Amino acid sequence: MLIDFFYTLRAAKLPVSVKEYLTLLECLQQDVIGPRNPDACTLDDFYYLARTTLVKDEKHFDKFDRAFAAYFKGVAARADFNHDIPADWLRKEIERLLSDQQKADAPKMDWDELMETLKKRLEEQKERHEGGSKWIGTGGTSPFGHGGHNPQGIRIGGQGGGKSAVKVWEQRAYRDYDDSQELGTRNIKMALRRLRKFAREGNELELDLGGTIRATAANAGWLDIKLVPERHNNVKVLLLMDVGGTMDEHIERVEELFSAAKNEFKHLEFYYFHNCVYDYVWRNNRRRYAEKFETWDVIRKYNKDYKLIFVGDATMSPYEILQPGGSVEYSNEEAGAEWLQRLTHAFPRFAWINPEPPGMWPYRQSIAIIQQIMSQRMYPLTLKGLEDAMRALSK
Repeated sequence: MLIDFFYTLRAAKLPVSVKEYLTLLECLQQDVIGPRNPDACTLDDFYYLARTTLVKDEKHFDKFDRAFAAYFKGVAARADFNHDIPADWLRKEIERLLSDQQKADAPKMDWDELMETLKKRLEEQKERHEGGSKWIGTGGTSPFGHGGHNPQGIRIGGQGGGKSAVKVWEQRAYRDYDDSQELGTRNIKMALRRLRKFAREGNELELDLGGTIRATAANAGWLDIKLVPERHNNVKVLLLMDVGGTMDEHIERVEELFSAAKNEFKHLEFYYFHNCVYDYVWRNNRRRYAEKFETWDVIRKYNKDYKLIFVGDATMSPYEILQPGGSVEYSNEEAGAEWLQRLTHAFPRFAWINPEPPGMWPYRQSIAIIQQIMSQRMYPLTLKGLEDAMRALSK
């Protein structure tokens, strides 16, 4: 069984050696994760042991997770009728059974009213609530809580899905994009060629010796010097990437683009943000609270000759762009629109690449706002979109 698991990890391009595999077997033989009684050891225990022994670099955690899930798919989902039905599942069923009229009658407030009402609810509420349209709880149509339906509320805990929350109160963990992801589709490979063409900028200062000899010989011995573009990559790119939330739907395509950029741009600097850029960005999602980079420092550090590329679906509440305190992460002092304008002013050559299908753009108010701030320099993550973006950046 574990031999096949080992080959599954190798097929997923994980640098797993036989020595590490033998270490895993030795740990199992020594009962590192408990007695050999199979009922005393869970799949989660084996997952953490396998990841500890087989993966030596945290950048490979995501590849390992995908390979592990693919190999053990369904193992943890065996039915056990001795246990109660999960309450979360029941709440989801309640949410699904809300009538269209109940959803239409859900209370909708503007930003100031929403924040003021939440403050009152926190002072008044003394117990847990489920359903309803007023209190902080689960299910129902209240603008506060999670697991229900509201066109414009504050999600507190739980998992999202409706994409309508204007603020989220919870601590979330994001993961870095994998810059070693292989380019798996023909369109992205074609885009790589466009990136390569864009990257090969330079003056015609390098002598083409072979071409000069051939041209001189064809010109009856009269010297005919031929020059070719320099063979070094002097393009400077500042890449700002949205991560987490709705961007989880586009991880694979963004990783492919990130790999292409890492391979093609010698002078590439990258940072992460969530939904919209505010007063700080980060380079490592696992340490994003401990290692922050002030956006002002980023603006001052890089010269105007850097090409600025945003990558994000621009799908969020309009308050996150236009309102101080609108961030779902914390209470930002200045609106995201202010920071976007500062960045585009500091780096005149800029573009926004959006992995969201263009057919959805008219239905996202936040996308229209970002497009306006970007002076309509928003392009889809398609072959033609990348060509248009590269052409705009090279002007």
